[in-house]
Amino acid sequence: MDLENVMTDSKYEYYEQALNSMIEGVIMVNAQAEVIFINRTARQILHLKDEDYAGKKVVDFVPNTRLHKVVEDKKPEIDRIQNVGNVKIITSRIPLIDENGNLKGAFAVFRDITEVQKMAEEVTDLKRVRLMLEKIIESTDDAISVADAKGNLVMVNPEYTKLTGFNEEDVIGKPATIDIAEGESVHIMVAKEKRPIFGHRLKVGPMKKDVIVDVTPLFIDDKFVGSVGVIHDVSKIISLSRELEEANRVIRHLRAKYTFDDIIGNGRAMQIAIMQAKKVASTRATVLLRGESGTGKELFAHAIHNASDRKNSAFVSVNCAALPEGILESELFGYEEGAFTGARKGGKIGLLEESNGGTLFLDEIGKMELNVQSRFLRFLQEMEITKLGSTKVKHLDVRIIAATNINLEDMVKNGTFIPDLYYRLNVVPIYIPPLRERIEDIEPLVKYIIRKLNQEYGRSVEKISKDALNVIENISWPGNVRELENFIARAMINMDISEKEITVSSLPSYVQVHKKNINGTKHDLKKSLADYEKGLIEEALKTNEGNRKKTAQSLGISLRTLFYKMENYHIK
Repeated sequence: MDLENVMTDSKYEYYEQALNSMIEGVIMVNAQAEVIFINRTARQILHLKDEDYAGKKVVDFVPNTRLHKVVEDKKPEIDRIQNVGNVKIITSRIPLIDENGNLKGAFAVFRDITEVQKMAEEVTDLKRVRLMLEKIIESTDDAISVADAKGNLVMVNPEYTKLTGFNEEDVIGKPATIDIAEGESVHIMVAKEKRPIFGHRLKVGPMKKDVIVDVTPLFIDDKFVGSVGVIHDVSKIISLSRELEEANRVIRHLRAKYTFDDIIGNGRAMQIAIMQAKKVASTRATVLLRGESGTGKELFAHAIHNASDRKNSAFVSVNCAALPEGILESELFGYEEGAFTGARKGGKIGLLEESNGGTLFLDEIGKMELNVQSRFLRFLQEMEITKLGSTKVKHLDVRIIAATNINLEDMVKNGTFIPDLYYRLNVVPIYIPPLRERIEDIEPLVKYIIRKLNQEYGRSVEKISKDALNVIENISWPGNVRELENFIARAMINMDISEKEITVSSLPSYVQVHKKNINGTKHDLKKSLADYEKGLIEEALKTNEGNRKKTAQSLGISLRTLFYKMENYHIK
């Protein structure tokens, strides 16, 4: 049947225009399943030209069509999914039957659902991810609240309800101040400042419970979309701190943390040191670790202990320079009650006795006072101790590992170190090279430090640029690995929370001064190192807001050494 025989020309033009305006594809066939009309959308979906279908049966050019079957069976097919090449459509096919029951033809109406289905799958995936995240947040032991970009709460977990007393109905959709009894909302602070805020003290809920809040901003495509907060119950922290304080002395002294696998070093000098350390680990010989400050002497001490047959016994570490004058002796040998003014009730077990059966690591042995040196020498000769204020002798089995960044030979010559003690300690000397002698290890060290600080600072830095790495490799690093770690830490602090790569612009400002020094033609090495060290101290003091104790810790030196250097460099 020809459509033109049914409709007038004007009606046909009207209907054709209407059908071509539809967003659905339309195909009409006669009783012989020959195509009599295809609208514009259908031609676009099926990629057809006029010559492709003129005078042809629909089955000849539409893949997988069933329109001819509808003509044969006179039965409609509604909302069927069909693949047409790379396109997926949803189609309904309807037979055209006149009032006398005679078949006139059929038509199909269809729509491309390729993109729709893809979007539906993405929405399904997003829903699945959202449900998973909700379950994770609900199951965690931490109290968590999530706010949107305006600081309104959008999600809280059951632990939040336990801690604050507020449930979802009380807070969702309301400003993050809703649960605060005393203090300022950290979610709103983060919404204003777009930076993480940690350790903020607040009181929350009807009971004004004391809490500490950590809140981190959330960014999507560099756009701030909200923040997530973790709320810590201060009463639990205090309880745990007390338990930790009781166990800290034992835990701190009884386990070595590192092994040889933790030592990063592929250069020849470092490999020699590692080989020597591995060989001596299986013996009970005294080891003297020598090298500049920050080279990793304590790391070697841990590794030697863990590679020895004493690895399951105590590992006690003491820094001879960190203890005030007159305290080291009582710490090493212990004392009885009443041995001196201020002695602890019940007395105290010394570090040597705590090390019995294991290893005692004496860092900065060159700072040990002469009177303590003398008594420690007697211990090394006899392996026996007597507590201060006691006459009882106790035999011990302790392996000694000492470390120094001072020339002990010069100390022996000028009478500040006992010669016999030097010989007792210098049984197996191991030299740990400074960082400037192992440039090839800087890149793997930097990568390791980035991973470590990502965990510590809650960052997601992925790499360092070649230019920044080149700058770092051209620095002499008088503070060695410890200084390098502090340097990378400051670089990461300088970066925006969303940045993934350390670049030259991220590096602390004083590196440019040092870079000029190493690239310059003539300069006094001693003065350059002094200027550089002064810059490090001033930068650390600034970072720690003038707190000298924190500054000394960040630089890896004793407070006494920091005071000396500040006075020497006229730093206020």
